[in-house]
Amino acid sequence: MPFDIAMKSKGCFDRNSLTSINSARVQGSFSSSTLSAQNRSAAQKIPALNTPVSSIHMQTNARTPSAARSMPPASGRNKPSASIHNAPSASVSAPPPRQKLPTFVNPVQKGRKLPLTADGKASGIWKACFGWNTSNPQCDADVSAFLLGADGKVLGDSWFVFYGQTESPDKSCHLQNGQGTDREVITLDFQKLHMNVKKIVFVLTIHEAFSRRLHFGMMQDAYIRIFNDRNAECVSFQMREYYSNVISMMIGEIYQYNGSWKFHAVGNGVAKDLAGLCALYGVEVSD
Repeated sequence: MPFDIAMKSKGCFDRNSLTSINSARVQGSFSSSTLSAQNRSAAQKIPALNTPVSSIHMQTNARTPSAARSMPPASGRNKPSASIHNAPSASVSAPPPRQKLPTFVNPVQKGRKLPLTADGKASGIWKACFGWNTSNPQCDADVSAFLLGADGKVLGDSWFVFYGQTESPDKSCHLQNGQGTDREVITLDFQKLHMNVKKIVFVLTIHEAFSRRLHFGMMQDAYIRIFNDRNAECVSFQMREYYSNVISMMIGEIYQYNGSWKFHAVGNGVAKDLAGLCALYGVEVSD
């Protein structure tokens, strides 16, 4: 389904636009090439966590890697790749400095499902906070959220939040820089959330994983923690399993079941990049 996004690209997502959104203007659909390369040429950053929700706007041509915010930038970081398949593999130097983990107040194990509140109701603005460490300085993770309907597919091609589209169409979800131990944060306003959204899947993907031969075996300490509208942690999940055949991880999800909002500590990975996940969740991606 073709659509316009306010980030200087037009049409549906395709495999060339998804990794090259960093160019001055992208015509046509989003592609897997533009998704992984939107990142590195622009100096803009995702809005900081303390930016008022009302003042956050979708960023254009922005993709500041989390490594640039909390780790030394890798060599050649700002050069967009023409294809995710033909870039040379990255050489591994000294691992980046580790980021201190937060104190997890209500940790759960993989697979656990539990209501967000005692009665399953959720209101106000909540936060999903993310963090990780890595043993490879080239290994940079990105946070995305897919807003799904009852059929497990996005409501439309623009219904996912990532570094190139930091706000959902209903303005309920915003991707922001984290503070303290959290690298990135997605805020969720339940008052603005579209009534047809029944699940929000939070995903960590490794940037340019295919071309740089990176994988989740190089990741460590990945976590998600959910804060309620009173800024109190209601649940957290830290991953314990990391595999070399995984480049994207569905770390957790918030979903509605029988009228109650719940959290699921997923922790399952796939060998798909962001473009592959778009296709998986129903975002139109053309080759």
